[in-house]
Amino acid sequence: MNDDMTPDSVPAAPPVLSEPPALTVTPARRGRARRAVLAVLPVVLVLGAVGGAAAYTKATVDNADRTVATKVWGGGSGAHSKDPAGDVGRGRADTELSKLLLPVPDGYRLGPDVGEYGNDSEVSGKKATAQMKESGRGIAGKERRELDKRIDRLHVQGIAQRSYISGYGDLMVVHIVKMKDKKAVHDIYTFQTELMDTYGGFRKGPKVDGHKKARCFQEPTTSKVKLDGLSCVAYDGELFVTVDAYGTKPFSAPDVADLVKDQLDHIESPGEYV
Repeated sequence: MNDDMTPDSVPAAPPVLSEPPALTVTPARRGRARRAVLAVLPVVLVLGAVGGAAAYTKATVDNADRTVATKVWGGGSGAHSKDPAGDVGRGRADTELSKLLLPVPDGYRLGPDVGEYGNDSEVSGKKATAQMKESGRGIAGKERRELDKRIDRLHVQGIAQRSYISGYGDLMVVHIVKMKDKKAVHDIYTFQTELMDTYGGFRKGPKVDGHKKARCFQEPTTSKVKLDGLSCVAYDGELFVTVDAYGTKPFSAPDVADLVKDQLDHIESPGEYV
């Protein structure tokens, strides 16, 4: 388990963030277009901070050894019991944010390192903010200063992540981002869900029982890939949550949704173990 809370480096930002969007508009509209870009970029940068790790998750599963029989997901929405204090096998719980991550359920263990952050770690708000500002390189002058101000107004307080792996190699990664700006949290959720509704051929995923502020999307259908996956996003006040899961087919999306429910229930009652 990697307990380093201040890694020396961070995953590279998605390529789309390294170049400012081309503004092929008339001079009269250029100012409005630039303001729109600056308004949405902080949202994209937050998603990029967790999206790079999600891509690494899929690559890890793609390259995994699949010498054992496939097993559908299970173990979600189990009976509640108290958090086992000091049991590092369940995951760290030494900070306010890490306590909100779902303790490792029965049938799972802490998974592989995800990028440079390890498998159970937290990045401070200061470092996460610096990362997002660096990802906005390519924008200069007044626009860059305005972007930095917008990022500062998010008041990112930290990003916690944990990876989980089943005995059969199915992999799940959870990220929790905490920001003081609740409107920004809602905007990020709206942006991500609308993007997945519109692009990429994602299939509608199962509902997360008891959580209307959560949505899941299943990977596009393809016969060439032996893996399937589910990506879920949710928000709760100051928290933006992502869950990405991948496994060999047949893949039980409803069972993953149960684990998402457990994670969101745990955020509401972190003193309970699911």
